[in-house]
Amino acid sequence: MMVVRPIQAEDHAALRELARKTGPGFTSLQDNDEQVAGKIESALEAFKPNSIPDEALYLFVMEETDTGDVVGICGIEAAVGLSEPWYNYRVGTLVHASRELNVYNQIHTLTISNDHTGYSELCTLFLSPEARHSKNGALLSKSRFMFLAEFPQRFNEYLIAEMRGYSDDKGVSPFWEGLGRHFFSLDFAEADTLSSMDKVFIAELMPKNTIYTNLLPKDAQEAIGKTHEATTPARKLLEAEGMRYTGYIDMFDGGPTLVSRTNDLRAVQESRYVKAHVVDEKTEHQPEGELYLVSTTDFANFRCCMTAVDVFGNHVVGLPKAVADALQITEGTTVRIVPMASGRRF
Repeated sequence: MMVVRPIQAEDHAALRELARKTGPGFTSLQDNDEQVAGKIESALEAFKPNSIPDEALYLFVMEETDTGDVVGICGIEAAVGLSEPWYNYRVGTLVHASRELNVYNQIHTLTISNDHTGYSELCTLFLSPEARHSKNGALLSKSRFMFLAEFPQRFNEYLIAEMRGYSDDKGVSPFWEGLGRHFFSLDFAEADTLSSMDKVFIAELMPKNTIYTNLLPKDAQEAIGKTHEATTPARKLLEAEGMRYTGYIDMFDGGPTLVSRTNDLRAVQESRYVKAHVVDEKTEHQPEGELYLVSTTDFANFRCCMTAVDVFGNHVVGLPKAVADALQITEGTTVRIVPMASGRRF
């Protein structure tokens, strides 16, 4: 049984191990002791009661309840760009035309933007390769929507998610090689690591003027808005929930930024409160069939699982005892529930 819960201080070693597996381009969780320690410290601060920090980082881990192993991590930034700048490129279009010469050209451009300042961000989604099965990735990612639905006062009206951009099998980003390297004189992995610690150098070194993409190498142009192969499933999942690419890309690898109003997300809109009935393993039929996300309403001890349920009208659902135990709930506890798949209703 997998459960998603807030990170705890004792998860440090597990998070450090996950950070060793992420690889180049995964800015928000790198193989760096200082970054890992800082993230845990920030998350523990965010989950303290009786406060709503403007820039809180809510980090969650996926735990295998039978073994206690932590196999995944995900997070939500309450707001980006408030204490340090949040940069990306806005992809635009300029038309160069001449009637006399019978010329009409549409040219794509890149302009430095801080348009997403203050937005909340889905971040730090990573699942160990050995756990990438049985819809665990969907549970890890979508559990955050249940937290957003439960505690909307902690987040912005708008939500973004930066998708990891394309790089080849050697970890080389053609977008970086075609643009960023000319201004930084650094390898992509080194620049990416630096950006995770301090983004000020971006403003200091990147060109301030609009960039015409047709001046970039062909492979760099093709990488604009393109998602890394390992991140494509995560992108499809977020798009199925209502997030969309609107022409903003990462300044380092050209990966797309997805955007949505938080309240427009499918799981936020369709989730409902119900009372839990704990199904007796010996005397009652065990739920089977369609999978649902089920989460608790407790802030500091928020928990989310994926399970089949028995639906008794609109107000009561039957949950397997193993799920109730993982959620740390008892008979009659109020929980939030929504179908795992978009297009489903209950």
